[in-house]
Amino acid sequence: MLILYNLAQRPEAMDLKIFFSPIDEEVYEGIEDPTSFLKSISIFAEKQPDYKGANIAIIGLLEDGGSEANQGASEAADEIRKKLYRLKKGFGQYKIVDLGNLCKGVDVAESQLRLKEVCAVLIDNEVLPVIIGGTHDHTYGQYLAYENMNKLVSLLNVDAFLDIEDDGNPVNSKNHLHKILLHEPNYLFSLNQLAYQSYLIDNDTLAVLEKLHFDAYRLGHLRQYLPDMEPIIRDADLMSFDITAIKSSDAPGNGNAQPFGLTGEEACQICWYAGLNEKMSSVGFYEYNPDVDDAHKKTASVTATMIWYFIEGFYHRKDEHNFRGNDYLKFVVSMPTDPENLVFYKSKLSEKWWMEVPYPHSNFLYERNLIIPCSYSDYQLAASGEVPERWITAQAKMI
Repeated sequence: MLILYNLAQRPEAMDLKIFFSPIDEEVYEGIEDPTSFLKSISIFAEKQPDYKGANIAIIGLLEDGGSEANQGASEAADEIRKKLYRLKKGFGQYKIVDLGNLCKGVDVAESQLRLKEVCAVLIDNEVLPVIIGGTHDHTYGQYLAYENMNKLVSLLNVDAFLDIEDDGNPVNSKNHLHKILLHEPNYLFSLNQLAYQSYLIDNDTLAVLEKLHFDAYRLGHLRQYLPDMEPIIRDADLMSFDITAIKSSDAPGNGNAQPFGLTGEEACQICWYAGLNEKMSSVGFYEYNPDVDDAHKKTASVTATMIWYFIEGFYHRKDEHNFRGNDYLKFVVSMPTDPENLVFYKSKLSEKWWMEVPYPHSNFLYERNLIIPCSYSDYQLAASGEVPERWITAQAKMI
């Protein structure tokens, strides 16, 4: 059935119930443990829970038309729920709703437009969407949710592949990043690609990212320097995680599964960092396909645990925004060349580091990127008289 809605409607005025179908009773049947994840959240069973006042809203996707190679991802959301609901509740006072499964549109483009509208409503109401199921091209719909927010955003993409093909086709799982790069209006400040595998990526494609001052980190580098990825993850507004990034022995349930990749533990560590990131306002977990999973639905378990760690990180956030407060140490490093000084901040609460990057002209869209996450090694580099690469890249994006 085609659902008509007015795209000009203000997000807070929209009724989300028309977009969703309830969760099948079979998904949560038999879960009686009062300490389970299920018993700590509100789900769309007979009635959709009210998202207003929630911290997090889970959204299931039923659309896999954007990927010819992974048909079956439309069934992923409920399989993930079966595992997630049975986990134990984590830290904090949960304010989580599961809104159910987003109804498919007449085509992939309309399904993505619906995802855009729903995510925009939630983010506008300070509710973080956690998108589960479906194919990776829905990153485009997730990104479009930020179109009318009058700010630049940073996208973190975790994937073995780099989906940036210029194939001239409607948005799909192989070209969605290309669509994002070309989208007008352009509000993409940064794109960071994690865990790509060199033998799956054309060098010319990587050159495109480098020319745009975007960064890509191959699997081997990430594995060797995983703690150094934390500032990169901390700088993202939205994360898109393709399950293809996880090696097939840990996550076989994917039509594009690869023999090498992240371990399940490494994937959970990335999700923990992402959850801690106070900037991050939406996250998507894509490309799980139950049709090709093993008998125990191992991939569903891995994905559910990743979501659990993201939520755990979310409820450990420390509200680190006011760099003028007493919870920060400020360090000013004199440089032998331009810039004359580099300014760093260290949180007394978390011991995380940030640095100032002066933007070249007055523009309110850039102002939020004036202070960017960094690592202690960046401070050490500046103290030795060398400008950190992170500072150089950030300023190049502002020109």
